[in-house]
Amino acid sequence: MNSDFLQLFNDLLTLPSVSSANPHIDMGNRPVIDLLANRFETLGFSCEVMQLTHHPHKANLIATLGTGTGGLVLAGHTDTVPFDEALWQMHPLRLTEKDNRLYGLGSTDMKGFFAVVHEAVKDLEAGNMKHPLIILATADEESSMEGARALVREHRQLGRAAVIGEPTGLTPVNRHKGVMMERLHVQGQSGHSSNPSLGRNALEAMHEMIGALLHYRHKLQHQFKDPHFAIDVPTMNLGVIHGGDNPNRICGHCELEFDVRMLPGMTSTTVRDDIRGMLQSIADRHNTPFTFEPLFPGAEPFENDQSDLIAVCEKLTGQDSQSVAFGTEAPFMQQLGMDTVVLGPGSIDVAHQPNEYMAMDQIQPCIGILQGLIRRYCLYDEQT
Repeated sequence: MNSDFLQLFNDLLTLPSVSSANPHIDMGNRPVIDLLANRFETLGFSCEVMQLTHHPHKANLIATLGTGTGGLVLAGHTDTVPFDEALWQMHPLRLTEKDNRLYGLGSTDMKGFFAVVHEAVKDLEAGNMKHPLIILATADEESSMEGARALVREHRQLGRAAVIGEPTGLTPVNRHKGVMMERLHVQGQSGHSSNPSLGRNALEAMHEMIGALLHYRHKLQHQFKDPHFAIDVPTMNLGVIHGGDNPNRICGHCELEFDVRMLPGMTSTTVRDDIRGMLQSIADRHNTPFTFEPLFPGAEPFENDQSDLIAVCEKLTGQDSQSVAFGTEAPFMQQLGMDTVVLGPGSIDVAHQPNEYMAMDQIQPCIGILQGLIRRYCLYDEQT
């Protein structure tokens, strides 16, 4: 690869932009956004930095080349997951080129995608565009997806089609599961364990609530199946539980955290309403008030069958579209009215891990695919 590509790739990696639900390690992404805005402005793009409300150090970038309606959006997120430098064999915040791989935090998930996009579009001229090309860089995909949510709240009109460059090994992805992460807190009343009537045991109420949750999981798995997925049913994982403080005290409080992975056709609102109704009847019976709230707002499932964009991507890649288990910002792009696909270089298998990398043999093919999409959606009439 040429030196300009490698320099931009490295510059993106050197700017830490961890997003996390833990406020002690959460960071802003403005340095990354400002870098991208500068680079795309140099190519003739008109750049809008969209500040996130209540997050002064976080923003989206909307960079546009050309004018008019329709067009193509190339989208990705600028944040990364947290990291432990001691587990890396090379510096996580610096590009390391080794064995035909480009190593670094965010190399494949997914700062590196913007370097690939920059390489694919660097020779475009606005005067040749019949429909606009939009580069969208978002904040906080790895935690709250607040960047994408902000676009939906503002009803942003971006383009006709959207490609989200998450690492799919250059295979078009047309469906993925949604995810909810929930916290249930049961409040009882402590007392001496020698006399159960002195208190209300939150752990016993939670025990019954867990049974109800597992029964609900069984019900969902009979109601929803999708053979496109390797695990073809919705899942529920009970991940964390804490309660009480001593074996000779009636348990005064208990807390459970769990997730639900939803198939297309399910919604987080319906699942939450169902669960809340089940929990309420148990809490009333035990006289144990409870709170039930999301750890983050959740991401809905994604499904896009038989669309123009999917057909074009299958032709350009020579690959049939597939489903994946991980979530993306695709549902938000659909809410904005765009035909959407998930398609990008790299492997999800090395994302969120030490020694993350992008295989260099995927870069030129990805550039070719992106340029084919640009020709289809931006340089020719969209109906052809």
